[in-house]
Parts: sequence; C-alpha cells; structure tokens
Amino acid sequence: MPHDVRGDDAAYLWDICNSIDDLLKITDGKVYTDLEADRLLQLGVERAIEIIGEAASKVSDETKERYSEIHWSGIIAQRHVIAHEYGGIRYDKLWQIVIEHAPVLLEQLSQITLIPPPDPLPEG
Repeated sequence: MPHDVRGDDAAYLWDICNSIDDLLKITDGKVYTDLEADRLLQLGVERAIEIIGEAASKVSDETKERYSEIHWSGIIAQRHVIAHEYGGIRYDKLWQIVIEHAPVLLEQLSQITLIPPPDPLPEG
C-alpha cells in the first residue's frame, strides 16, 4: 500500500515527474534520427534527464528503500554521465531512456501518493 510522501521527498519526486513530462513533450512525435540531428533537442533531452537524476539523488534513503522497484542508482548514474562525461554521451542510450524507461518511471511514481510541495513563490 503506498504511503504519503511529504516534504523534501515529495518535492524531489514532483521534480522528477515534471521533468519526465517535459522530456516526453519535447520528444513527442520525434524519432531517434531527430535526436541525432538536432542539437537543441539533444540539449533538452540531456537537461531533463540530468534534472531527473539530480532530484533522484536527493530522495531519502527511506523512500528509496520503500520503493526499491525503482532503479534509483541507474537514474542517478545517468545524471553523472551527462554532467561529468558529457563528451561521451551516447544518444542511443538517451533515446532508450525516452522511449522505454521514462514512461515506466512515470507510471511507477504515479502509484505513490504524493503530497504536493508548497508553491515556492506564493502570490502576494
């Protein structure tokens, strides 16, 4: 049975979901050859995956253990590749994330009861 995720973990999980949504929007209707040929698309895909990995690295160990079916270490490792080994990015691997892994992760996260984080910029 899912538990409520609150506080910082909720904010990080929301960031992951939002970045997956961005990733899927910018690649909607695209194919791998579009990614190969379009530097701006590459940058957008890289950035979204980087944010997903960074947010995943901030999720508490308790939440990671509770949702151990999520491949946290792989998500975080991909962020490290993009940030630190940027010259060796394999776009075929990033495309595999787009078409296979991101939708699965979004589905997994949709099963978690998230308490929306407070708006960081309340209207005033």
